[in-house]
Amino acid sequence: MQDTPARGEPAQGGLAPADGPASEDAALSSGGGAAPRAARSRSGRAGAWAELLRLPALFTVPGDALAGAAAAGVRPGPRTLLAIGSSLCLYEAGMALNDWADRAEDAVERPHRPLPSGRIRPAAALTAAGALTGAGLALAAGAGRPALAVAAPLAATVWAYDLALKHTPAGPAAMAAARGLDLLLGAAATGGGTRAALPSAALLGSHTLAVTAVSRRETTGGSALAPLAALATTGVLTRLVTHRRTRLPAGRRAAAAPGLPGSSPAARPPGAAGAVATALGAAYAATAARPYFHATLNPSPPLTQRAVGGGIRATVPLQAALAARSGATATSLLVAALAPAGRMFARRAGMRKVSIT
Repeated sequence: MQDTPARGEPAQGGLAPADGPASEDAALSSGGGAAPRAARSRSGRAGAWAELLRLPALFTVPGDALAGAAAAGVRPGPRTLLAIGSSLCLYEAGMALNDWADRAEDAVERPHRPLPSGRIRPAAALTAAGALTGAGLALAAGAGRPALAVAAPLAATVWAYDLALKHTPAGPAAMAAARGLDLLLGAAATGGGTRAALPSAALLGSHTLAVTAVSRRETTGGSALAPLAALATTGVLTRLVTHRRTRLPAGRRAAAAPGLPGSSPAARPPGAAGAVATALGAAYAATAARPYFHATLNPSPPLTQRAVGGGIRATVPLQAALAARSGATATSLLVAALAPAGRMFARRAGMRKVSIT
């Protein structure tokens, strides 16, 4: 998994602890004493875990379950919240497991990361991955058997990717499968089935496949093919979510039928939801296409990293567009609001970077 620091900023994103004994001695001589040093230590540990778990990236996760619920034609409810909680836990398990699996490689290529820098012990990261996986499966079980039936292969895909598939040709496909399963988890938890959500899962998985393929050259650059393919994928996905109307789920068809309860103009997907889907599809394209284009022209590591960051950020408007495409206007707007919330959190947390794998 690659970190993409903002231009001109330190790779640690402002989360690194004080640099060596000299800074500690300066703090003590200023009258701070042991209490400020302990506070800095606690802050450093919290910052290290925030960096390990890529907390700002969590804002790209709830949209999976919400888009899945929209595709199933059911309004989000308590079981959707359990699915979101399960998704968040499994996502964070993957983040911790990733750095544990890559600790030897990171010691050479990315020594600033929490494990090779010694700020987090490898055993603690592995324990966190196991605990978060268990919590994710427990939350899915609380949402019902259909949800657990999706969460179990999702958890297996996460562990298989980090431990075996990441550096193989199957890596991007495994990452895409994980995102698709995450969307299906929301559909299974909310509506009890996944069939209606399969097209949306395929579209989201295609986007993830393209971004992951680009991320494999983040540190080395040199390949224009992956960002070019991602740019083409973005164009196709934008076309699909803004121009092609899928058959609405049964519940939404009934709500949109003239003369039936709930058939207000706001409830008719071809109108309001169609316009929202078009706007969100345009936002998706604007977020992803430009950095992909730049990386195609100049596949250097910095521009490739920016392309990956743009692809990650584009996940949220794509999720929102998929929800609107299914006729769930309110849900799509809720998902879209996660994008600025994530950017605000990243700024306040001092983590001006994005991560994907």
